[in-house]
Amino acid sequence: MADGSTATCVDILLAVILPPLGVFLKFGCKAEFWICLLLTILGYIPGIIYAVYAITKK
Repeated sequence: MADGSTATCVDILLAVILPPLGVFLKFGCKAEFWICLLLTILGYIPGIIYAVYAITKK
């Protein structure tokens, strides 16, 4: 397993447990983080879905 895929697995695991944290570790304090934070506040499941999408799209 390459280092990039291991990091992605850890990021996805963190995104399921605490979605904004996984996105923050991947992107920092950019728009993706704030969108994920807002979706997580509005509903936990939309936050997870967006976090996994944001992490795996790149």
